[in-house]
Amino acid sequence: MDIRHLSFRLLQVYLHVVQTGSVSAAARALHLTQPTVSLQLKKLTETVGEPLLEHRDQQMVPTHVGRALYQAAADVLGRFDDFSLYLEEARSGQVGQLSIAIVTTAKYVMPRILGGFYRLFPKVNVTLNIGNRAHILSRFEQQLDDLYLFSHPPSGQTTQAVRILKNPLQLIAPADHWAVQQPDLTLAQLKNQRFLIREPGSATRLMFESWLSSQGMDLANTMQIESNEAIRLSVVSGLGLSVISAHTLHQSREGIAVLPVAGFPLESHWYLVRRKDRRMPHAARQLVQYMAEHLQDCVEAEWMLPDITQLSQQF
Repeated sequence: MDIRHLSFRLLQVYLHVVQTGSVSAAARALHLTQPTVSLQLKKLTETVGEPLLEHRDQQMVPTHVGRALYQAAADVLGRFDDFSLYLEEARSGQVGQLSIAIVTTAKYVMPRILGGFYRLFPKVNVTLNIGNRAHILSRFEQQLDDLYLFSHPPSGQTTQAVRILKNPLQLIAPADHWAVQQPDLTLAQLKNQRFLIREPGSATRLMFESWLSSQGMDLANTMQIESNEAIRLSVVSGLGLSVISAHTLHQSREGIAVLPVAGFPLESHWYLVRRKDRRMPHAARQLVQYMAEHLQDCVEAEWMLPDITQLSQQF
């Protein structure tokens, strides 16, 4: 038998003939003429090369080969019926795969968003990749993910970026630092203090260094630490001052004071990013729609942007 000569239509006709016991009943069920059904049966029999049906008690019943074909056909068409249902769910974003890459600081927010999303769409499998900006930028360039979250998004014609949340950068010190009670504080008064800074390529460091440059200022004493959490704990321990995302502080401010330095907090945002040259799967579009409608339920009002409801239209 050459299976290349088989078709779903041939198998569907055969199933109906076996199930109804007659050509005429199968023709009515399939909205075909009797000659068309008879022709399909003849073609199927010739393709298999063995008798498939026989008359018994005024009905058409399968031969032993016909019974084996019926089981195989029922299995094949049943699987494709399942696939058709799956496809409908996938196109609606109900099921599927979704890969997201986010910068380190966003780990304080994205899991809260995904938690609500998962409760509505438990059949969507999400992979969450976390790293510093350089690492996430590399993933973006390699087109490894469907969506990205940057505080300093990449540029270029293939990039589509939309602001979704505020991400202010605060200047922090140990709670017992002398500058905490200082009125009208400026960074010039602090420039000789040790500053704990992120690694090169970090968006927080990029923004802070850009601001320092705009002020014509350099820091005299810095220490590099490649973790927001380690920086927060180091500040509590009195190791130095730092500029850090307010979202990091939202987890705990114990032992920390936010210094009211002129020019702070630095205004920053998180951007939802995708590549224009990569097709967005339906599950990713569903997440974007979810964020447009429910982001205010996942994060505090102070981080929200007024145009977030337009997110799905922009993507």
